[in-house]
Amino acid sequence: MRFTVAFDRDEDGVWVVECPAIPGCVSQGRTKEEALENIREAMPRCLEVRAEYGLPWPGSPGSERRLVSGERMRCHGCPMCGTMI
Repeated sequence: MRFTVAFDRDEDGVWVVECPAIPGCVSQGRTKEEALENIREAMPRCLEVRAEYGLPWPGSPGSERRLVSGERMRCHGCPMCGTMI
């Protein structure tokens, strides 16, 4: 499976990366590359935990996606804020 991740920097300059398709799947790193490596390790574990608790997998029947607008919106997968992995 391929997932889109989004990068942001916190107030201390640490890179924070999340996988919006897997609720709660967030990691961080001192560099963008380290953050990407860490989220790649975290994503299978997040999916394992979801399976243990009987939570749906991304894109499974019963899951839902909506496009919403708001004050702080960012795209996922563009060169500015996200990377396809």
